[in-house]
Amino acid sequence: MIRKVVIAVRYNSFSYLISEGFKNIIKNGKASVSSLVTMICAMILFGVFFSIGENIESAMSQIQMSQGVEVFILDEATDEQVKELGEKILNVDGVNTVTFKSKQEALDSMKEDLKEYQELLGAYDGEKNIFPASYIVKLTDLEKIDSVQDAIKSMEFVDTIKSSDETIDALIKIANALRIGIGVIFVLLLVISITIISNTIKLSVHNRRKEISIMKYVGATNSFIRGPFVVEGIMIGIMAGVITLGIIGILYGVIISKFETSSILQSMQVRLLKFEDIYLYLIAVNAFLGVGIGVLGSSISMKKYLEV
Repeated sequence: MIRKVVIAVRYNSFSYLISEGFKNIIKNGKASVSSLVTMICAMILFGVFFSIGENIESAMSQIQMSQGVEVFILDEATDEQVKELGEKILNVDGVNTVTFKSKQEALDSMKEDLKEYQELLGAYDGEKNIFPASYIVKLTDLEKIDSVQDAIKSMEFVDTIKSSDETIDALIKIANALRIGIGVIFVLLLVISITIISNTIKLSVHNRRKEISIMKYVGATNSFIRGPFVVEGIMIGIMAGVITLGIIGILYGVIISKFETSSILQSMQVRLLKFEDIYLYLIAVNAFLGVGIGVLGSSISMKKYLEV
């Protein structure tokens, strides 16, 4: 019996918070619309920078995956020894793929580079081929390149290793700088959004300051008074999140379709993310921002009026 009463009280309290939250939104129409629009604008900015950040991260990963080292093999190694070397390299931590490049493929590649002067290499065909066979090694993480090279250098039948150290170092620095920059922008937008939303909700609270004071004097707890306003903030946040997701989805599809045909991206062999690739993350981000900003904004705006 007591348990049923407790459940009924909890249900009534929950339904009270929800109903009061809806009433607050309707009653304070202008302030609610202002909060909704402000939050949508803030969340669109978040969504834009999040989408840019995810695409930059994806592009950098694709570029990094295309970078690697070329391991040249001593001519004295037999076919079996060459095969064993490839297996050993593949087992090194940080190695993603290992592709064999034969002596003939190396010669053909050099001829392609020389173009109209490739006849100069005619004397090196067949058994006179002076170009060594090699393994093209792609990495899972460019930051592991030093440890990968050290491990490969110690292997038998390895002649030399060629890598674009300067390019790789530049890519690592660019990737780290972009992560830091986007992180700083996220924090700044979060602070600005919470400040704006709290000030907007404060107008709604200010209009009901007398009602809040009366409730305080008759013994209502701070949590009981704060509840409907927090629910109001959450509801506005959820509505803003849903609307924002729809807007970003439409804009993202239009913008990405324009950039996909870019000659720069095609030459770099970089594929941009589809909306389907990031929409789950956007839902999570919007839910976190919508509920989080709504709760924080409401709580901050209520603080002054609860100190009676």
